[in-house]
Order: sequence, then C-alpha cells, then structure tokens
Amino acid sequence: MKYADVVIETKSDAVDSFFTYQTGEFGDSLRVGSKVSVPFARGKGVKTGYVFALYDALPKALEGKRIRGIEGVDEQLSISAGSAEVCRWMQARYYCRLIDAVNCFAPAGKVSKTGKKRVPLKAEVEQESEAPALTNEQKRAVSVILPSLEGREAGVFLLHGVTGSGKTEVYLTAAGHAIRQGRKVVMLVPEISLTHQTVERFIRRFGQERLAILHSKLSAGERFDEWVRIKNGEVDIVIGARSAVFAPFENLGLLIVDEEHEGTYKSDMSPKYDAVEVAIKRAKAARAVTILGSATPSVVSSYRAERGLYTRILLTKRYNTTPLPLLKVVDMRAELLRGNKSIFSGDLYASMLDALGAGKQVMLFLNRRGWSSFVSCPHCGYVMKCERCNISLTYHKAEDRAVCHFCGLSRPVPRACPSCGGEGLRFFGLGTEQVESLTRAAFPEHSIARMDVDAVRAKGSAQKILKDFGAGRIDILIGTQMIAKGLDFANVALVGVIAADISLNIPDFKSPERTFQLITQVAGRAGRREERGRVIVQTYMPENYAIEAAANHDYEGFYRSELFFRQTLDYPPFSDVIQATVFSENEETAAAGAERFKRDFLALFAEGGGRQAVVLGPKPAPIARIDADFRYQLYIKAETGNRRAYEKTLAALKRKINTDNAAGYRIMIDVNPYSLM
Repeated sequence: MKYADVVIETKSDAVDSFFTYQTGEFGDSLRVGSKVSVPFARGKGVKTGYVFALYDALPKALEGKRIRGIEGVDEQLSISAGSAEVCRWMQARYYCRLIDAVNCFAPAGKVSKTGKKRVPLKAEVEQESEAPALTNEQKRAVSVILPSLEGREAGVFLLHGVTGSGKTEVYLTAAGHAIRQGRKVVMLVPEISLTHQTVERFIRRFGQERLAILHSKLSAGERFDEWVRIKNGEVDIVIGARSAVFAPFENLGLLIVDEEHEGTYKSDMSPKYDAVEVAIKRAKAARAVTILGSATPSVVSSYRAERGLYTRILLTKRYNTTPLPLLKVVDMRAELLRGNKSIFSGDLYASMLDALGAGKQVMLFLNRRGWSSFVSCPHCGYVMKCERCNISLTYHKAEDRAVCHFCGLSRPVPRACPSCGGEGLRFFGLGTEQVESLTRAAFPEHSIARMDVDAVRAKGSAQKILKDFGAGRIDILIGTQMIAKGLDFANVALVGVIAADISLNIPDFKSPERTFQLITQVAGRAGRREERGRVIVQTYMPENYAIEAAANHDYEGFYRSELFFRQTLDYPPFSDVIQATVFSENEETAAAGAERFKRDFLALFAEGGGRQAVVLGPKPAPIARIDADFRYQLYIKAETGNRRAYEKTLAALKRKINTDNAAGYRIMIDVNPYSLM
C-alpha cells in the first residue's frame, strides 16, 4: 500500500498542514503536484487537494490510525513537481498558507460549456522577415548571456540599459536561442497596458501561434484556456504581468522581468509574493536563465550585482545613438513669486507650443488620479473622509462623486458642510482628471487623451489609446505611471512632469528611489528616434538629491547616496523589512494585540537562539482604518544572514494568532512591502 501527503483546498490556517491518504488504485499514476479529490473531516464531504509527498509505507507516527483513501485524480489540472517545490519556498518566505501558493500555479476559471476555445490574443501583426542588426553593446550583452543558456545554468543577469538602449532586442535574441533549444520563455511586464506593445514585438519575431498571454484583465475563461494551452506545450512564449511568473511550463529555459524595479511586481494580496524573487527561484529550480532589465535598477538588485550574486550587463547608449533627452528642472516656488498659479510653468507651456507647432507629440505625467485629492470646508476645516477607512476621499468630477481609493466607497459631495452647515465645499489638490481639463482649455485645438485606471476600465481601452497615440491621432497624452515606462513612440518630443514632489512626500524610505525612477523612466519616453527630446520637471523641491540625480541622468550618483542612507539605517538590501499588521474591528483590541505580538515575538525569538531583534512599533498604521478594520503595525528589521530564524518564529506566531478564534484580532505579514502605508 502506498500513501500520499496532501494539502487541502481551504482558507483555514488551522488546516494549513499535510493530511495522509492511501493512494489505492491511483498509486502508480500519482506524483508530486497531482490534483486529487479526498474525503475530509467528518461526514461524506469531498475536498480538492494536491499531493506533496509519496510513501511506500505508512509513517510510524500514523500507525494504528484510520487512513482514508484518495477518491479521484485530475492530472489535467495538476501542477508540476518543480512548482510544488516553489510553493514550499513561498510558504516559508511570504508566511502564506501552502494552498494559497499552490493556487498561484493552478488555473482560474473552468472548461467552456460550449467547447469553444476562448482566445484573448487577436493581434493582426505581420511577422518580420529578419531580425534587425544588433549594436555592439547588444551583441556583447547577448554573448554574456548565451553561455548560461547553452550550459543550462541558472544565471541571473541584470541588464542595466539607459532608456531606448534596445533592451527588448536583447530579450528577443535570447528568447530565440532558448526556443531553438526546445525550451520555453516567460516574459513579465510591470503593467497590463504594456502587454499589447510587447506582444506585438514578440509576434513580429516568432509568430502568433506559439504565444500566449496571462494577466488579470482576461476573463476567467480566457485565463483557463491560456493556462491549458501552456500546460499542454502548445506555446513557446508566455507574456504577461505579475501572475505570468506562474505559467505552467515544464521545460522553462528563460525568464525575463522587464522594468524589474517596478513595485507592481509585489503582490498586494495573499500570498504577498515578489514576482522578481519567484522568477529567480523558478529559474533556479529549472536550471534556466533570468534576465532582469531596467534603466533604473532597484537599489537591491544593483547591490546584489555589486556583490556578484547577479551579473551586471551595461547598455550605455541609445540604439540609434541619439543623446538622452535634455532635462530641465523648474522651481515652482519661483513661478508662484512671478504670479503664475497655473499648473503649467512658463517653460513647460512654451515648450508644449514649440513641440505641437512642429507636429510633435507631448506626454504629461502626474502620478495621482481623480480631479482633486480631497474635499474640504473653507469655514471649519471639515474634510470628507471614508467612514470605513478614515482617509480623505478623492473627488472624481466625471462621476461627481468623492471616492475612497482603498475600499471603493463612493459618496456624492454635499452642497452644505455636514459639520458647520457652511456653503461651498472646496476641492484641493491636483489629479490627472483636472490636468486633462486644464490642458484642453489651454490647447483647445489639439487632440488630448488621458490614461489612468479610471480612464481604461473598459476592456481594450488602454490598447486603443496607445494605438491612437502611436498613429498620431492624439497630440497630448496625460497619464499616471501607466505611461511612465516601457512605451516606445517615435514622435514624442516633450515630456512634462507636472508635480515631481508627490512621490517624495510619501512617508516611506523608498520614496527617493521611486521619485528618481519615475522621473528617469517617464523622461525616457522623449526623443526615441533621430531628434533629441526635452523633459520639463516641475517641483517645489529642486534641491532634493533624487531630483538632481534624475536631471543629470546620474544613476550611479543616486545609487551611492541611497546605498549610504540604507546602510546607515539598516534598510534593504542590508536587511529584510518585515511588516506585521494586526487588525480588528475594535481599535483597543487591535492595539492590545499588536503589543502582545511584539512581546511574544521577542520572547520566542530569544528562545530560538536568535540575536536581539529590532522591532519598531507598534503604532497605528499611517492609514489607520481600512474597510472597517483598525490597523496597528510593527516593523521588524531582519538581518539577511539570519532569515531562517525569523521565518520559524514568525510562522509559528502567525499560526497561533490566526487560529485563536477568541483573540478578536488577526495578523498579516508582508516581507519587504511595496508601501509602508
């Protein structure tokens, strides 16, 4: 008789462990990763599960106990043994339930009732007759990567290339080599809006039939059918956003992460995984190559390359040898002193007139959506807030509603102040919706479009905007970070950064890094062909080192300054920052639970022989209430060489808290969170 350890499909932390079953008639067909149906708990209930270990004999600890049998197997929807190995790693690394990690690899949706294939990819792109010639820098980059591909070694390469240097051509060339070896390729992009442009480039090179896409904007049915095509070996290449890292390839040869620095690769729901880390882990298990590409690599990735953990490859010139755009920083304090209260500085307005007059296109960037940041009473200071999250509501003029960007609550703006009864609530702060309106008023003769989450809710709307902009039907494109990276348009002569200070003023140690990256990335959209582009950066903090470094295209200077700051305060890459959030519907319970967690963690960590841990807090979270739950946060700085000690202690404590129904609170753990909010 053979036996199998199975993890059960459930949302309960109490059963986040293995249950042993007899394999019965399925003994010879089962393998690690097999999806099975098993009886569970009392009665005749049947649950789905996945096999994680197989035995020829019953473990001694279970001798004499009743062992029930597996009732069914679904190999069509099973995961691979390699994927199961990554799931075990994710459970330890991200403090998630094992089944939550498994579900990242499992398909969404179901088989079509009609039997008709749901095909999301309907691009009409002609295949190239031949690939363009590589520049000398591109040739050198490929020559560094190829030995690991050909030797089936799990190398990690940091492709650090200035904007417009031709990183995509390096990706395409490496992908071609992997496919000729009979191996598979996964290409990750940070935004769904970039998927279409990337897909078109890969279709031109490799054709459409052997390519699949995976991202959250597909319907559940489309995702399911794409998953099945990938698992059945019908495609060679998968392109998609974060979740595409879990594509069910058996013979993975190359994993590419474009714009590796982007925060969108960090999941904001359980499991709170980092797709860059998962990509490297998957590639290592498959003896595949990982390419991390960026014009502004994360501080963590650059430090790992400096230490020799990654191989850095530099692309220092644009592929067409056009110089990087000329970037000018405008001090908006001086503009105010001159009486200019417009969102357009004199330099930006004049530059827009010049560019548009020459038949060129303009991009305007502001990383804040909506019309206004908050609604307030000028008489008593009342601010409209979400009653569930206790944060300011953002006004959206198109809907004429004040909206919570966390829980989605929406409210009409009252005519009179609910607090003092005063008339005339006012709108403060600037969002892309207002920028669009003001730009239309200033440039009424030009076609203008806006690209942010609100403007592209309809399926296919983002692709239509980008297609129209690429075809020259839009003169001015306004957007959030959705337009800041990866896009390649020939006729963009000018980029305007409306307010560079927004990301600097967020209370987070990564704020300078994000500011430098956003300015550099959005600046890189200008002048990507023969003529040098221009960039106007508007700010009230022109002396900030992140803005100065971006203005001078000085990545190395920024990196050295930031690394010194991180080392001084023991932030990543010199530690892991672990965020523990205790939440409860009762504020006092949440506060007491956070204090208890800190006390118990320090005691357990000391018992385990760990060094004195650094724990900051607890304090109310910057956003102290979300969706009716009060939130208290603690931060643990875990030295990178002692990760296992923290994993063991925190996993045990999280399980203890989240299985105690009488506690009245729960805990969520996030390793190196994208945001400290």
